[in-house]
Amino acid sequence: HPFVRLIHLHNQGFSSLRTVILFAASGRYCKYSRELSQTPWIIDGQRKTELSVQEIICDCLQAEAHASGLRFCSSGREDVDVRMLGRGRPFCAELVGPKQSVISQERLTELQEAINAGSEIVKVRDLQMMDKHGIEKMKEGETDKVKHYSALVYIAAGVASVDLSPLSSTKELRVMQRTPIRVLHRRTLMDRERTIHSMSTEPVDDHHFRLLLSTQAGTYIKEFVHGDLGRTSPNLCSILNECLDITELDVMAVELDWPPAITPEDNVG
Repeated sequence: HPFVRLIHLHNQGFSSLRTVILFAASGRYCKYSRELSQTPWIIDGQRKTELSVQEIICDCLQAEAHASGLRFCSSGREDVDVRMLGRGRPFCAELVGPKQSVISQERLTELQEAINAGSEIVKVRDLQMMDKHGIEKMKEGETDKVKHYSALVYIAAGVASVDLSPLSSTKELRVMQRTPIRVLHRRTLMDRERTIHSMSTEPVDDHHFRLLLSTQAGTYIKEFVHGDLGRTSPNLCSILNECLDITELDVMAVELDWPPAITPEDNVG
């Protein structure tokens, strides 16, 4: 059902706080491209990516509801070059000022099928209406939930010459991460403690191995691997005393029991 919320609206560089009528849909999305931003990526008026996850999912929802605007929120976000796999990342789309304020579950399922049929790089599951408490549920335990990753790591010395066993035996490793250099232009400079719950490795070729990690949400995985010039400590380079870098990263799972699962496992995409 539609509800009222006080939100910031942005228009032509101005921001205003307004009470608006909106309704929201929630679901999970998978992203299979390493060249796709989560939301429109625009710098100095120039688009950096042709599309975004938000636009692929929300354009048809906004058109269906005849809404004047929308807000896209998710349980965390992946970098442009990172894939979101598994059952996907929880998201919600708040549609502002909808002329059609209720969409049946049957119609939402049809819209989900249309989204999935129209895109090879984004797939949606469990699309459903959400009440006003949905975002709060999605944000619950924001830094406590567990995320699972798969990283392809390059090791200069060669896989055969390095003992990787210390990684698999390391549990509940606490790391201190200073805001990474790559996001410092848009994030507050601060130190954050995060936990690496577990790690395991699989050799890939002479100079690459697969690193599987379970971590506390909010952990900067790329920086944990290469150290970010010492801004993350300890890091994989310091643990192994080797020169390492990360070449690919995938999010395999976001442990959050929301939204309720309604899409059969064999009926996504």
